Amino acid sequence: MLKTVLFRSFFLIFFIGCSSLTESLPYYNTPDFTPFFLSNPFEVEKKITHKISDFVFKSDKGVSISQKNLIQKVHVANFMFTQCGGVCPIITNNLKKLEANFKNETDFIMLSYSVTPWIDSIEKLQSYVKDYEIKMENWHFLTGDKNAIYTLARQSYFAEEKIGFTKDSSEFLHTEHVLLVDKHLRIRGVYNGTLALEISNLVEDIKSLLKEK
Repeated sequence: MLKTVLFRSFFLIFFIGCSSLTESLPYYNTPDFTPFFLSNPFEVEKKITHKISDFVFKSDKGVSISQKNLIQKVHVANFMFTQCGGVCPIITNNLKKLEANFKNETDFIMLSYSVTPWIDSIEKLQSYVKDYEIKMENWHFLTGDKNAIYTLARQSYFAEEKIGFTKDSSEFLHTEHVLLVDKHLRIRGVYNGTLALEISNLVEDIKSLLKEK
């Protein structure tokens, strides 16, 4: 009887301990998206060295957006192009669910980077936004230098994780990934933007990050 009680007590302590360790979202430090579950802020600072690098691109709203706009804000990033007839419309429509949930959240930003910036001018992006009836002020569609966008996508957001940093920056970039980044520019989640269930998970994870200190 005593052994049974001790076993149950141990199991309960173990379960609670594991729950507390995995309560927060993981951190992603490498292109293979190996998750790091860390709860100690000092351990996070020591082990999680990867952050979104500096950048400056033009938004469909005619303003410059840089990593400075992201500090102390949770943000979601994806990569698209206006002439895409495949997955991009699906992802954009799925991401509109985030607009419905967070359009009035001042600590949240969405960034959709064009992977054909030589085609997607500000005017083209504005037309795309209008076609999809996107109203959210903090959802920016970005264009700029191709190499700068591709480098940021692959080296900061790990947009093509199977390739990592080896793929030539001139090769066409296309990914279904949607990335979730915390207030300190660290990657905290990766989702398939074509799947409604994963977008629902993303909504809940955004809520969790917004509460995180």
